[in-house]
Amino acid sequence: MNDSVDSSPVNPALAWVNGSDAPEKSSLDLGFMALTDCASLVVAATQGFAQPYGLTLNLKRQSSWANLRDKLVSGELDAAHSLYGLIYAVHLGIGGVAPSPMAVLMGLNQNGQSINLSRGLQQQGVVTPEALDRHVHQSRTKLTFAQTFPTGTHAMWLYYWLASQGIHPLRDVDSVVVPPPQMVAHLQAGRIDGLCVGEPWCASAVKQNQGFTLATSQSIWPNHPEKVLGCTQAFVDQYPNTARVLVMAILEASRFIEASTQNRRSTAQLLSAREYLDAPLDCIEPRLLGHYEDGLGNQWQDPHALRFFADGAVNLPYLCDGMWFMTQFRRWGLLREDPDYLAVARQVQQLDVYRQAASAVGVATNGQDMRSSQLIDGRIWDGSDPAGYARSFRLHAMADDISRQALR
Repeated sequence: MNDSVDSSPVNPALAWVNGSDAPEKSSLDLGFMALTDCASLVVAATQGFAQPYGLTLNLKRQSSWANLRDKLVSGELDAAHSLYGLIYAVHLGIGGVAPSPMAVLMGLNQNGQSINLSRGLQQQGVVTPEALDRHVHQSRTKLTFAQTFPTGTHAMWLYYWLASQGIHPLRDVDSVVVPPPQMVAHLQAGRIDGLCVGEPWCASAVKQNQGFTLATSQSIWPNHPEKVLGCTQAFVDQYPNTARVLVMAILEASRFIEASTQNRRSTAQLLSAREYLDAPLDCIEPRLLGHYEDGLGNQWQDPHALRFFADGAVNLPYLCDGMWFMTQFRRWGLLREDPDYLAVARQVQQLDVYRQAASAVGVATNGQDMRSSQLIDGRIWDGSDPAGYARSFRLHAMADDISRQALR
């Protein structure tokens, strides 16, 4: 892979290291989970993208999102590959933690998560959304679905998708939290009937004949926000130059991953190592290249597969992306009242830091803080009326105590 980053005008690394913009803290501990979408952190840390900016990135794999959250808040981790919703939950004090000012420095990726069902359901013929809907409403026993963190992206995709099929995610099925690398073992043991998680674990389940992929997250919301580079607001305040050059290094790594198919392949090879994903290459590479096999005999090249850069479109921390997760917290009873959606997003999304970093490495930044998207149920999300949007859903948990179940 890449051995070094030159110091051309597009990448003015030496000016940052030697000048007044030098990083205040040069050695950073970065948390990550064993998921394919941690790729840009791994590439930045190991392939020469950080050193020219005077940074040493120490990668710290975490066993669960809860552990990552706690270490991020305590300062044991400087920054982390993080679920979008995790950062907002900590900022708002959801999930049994005290509110703590948090920051999203940049988006790390879009797309690339999946909902799988078990082999047992497959053998019963539950292989379509319609069949799942019938099974859920006709069976006397509730199915159990796993997601990775109560306020995380996987929980929100699972809930949104189930609700779009007429299944109430907090009443009609049970939901449990399972760390990503443990998902396949839980399927094998029969503890769960379905799951929502990132790769390579859905592909791994298919490879091991433990069920099939029923839906992808990009079928719910094409080019949806997913993981972010998260940290505390205190880190940004104390080390503003460090935050900026960290974004610069990871932007360069993101651009490198998408520069060629060969770069994606070499990234998959890198990720397969024991210290990162510790997973077979054939469970990582195909879906990283956009090639899906669902375990039912179908295969396709996905036009909205996992992406890390897209000329910076992936990385801009849009205000509306953060706001969307708050609307879903409200929808599912995790927030009892409407927050000031826009004000909170402006606190968390570090648009100024991101735009300074992007400009310095030649990545275009448009003047937009919002974007418009159409989700699987036909609803348009553009951030213009978040409170109304949160209330617009037929299936919700706003006026009851069912949120307590969601946080178990």
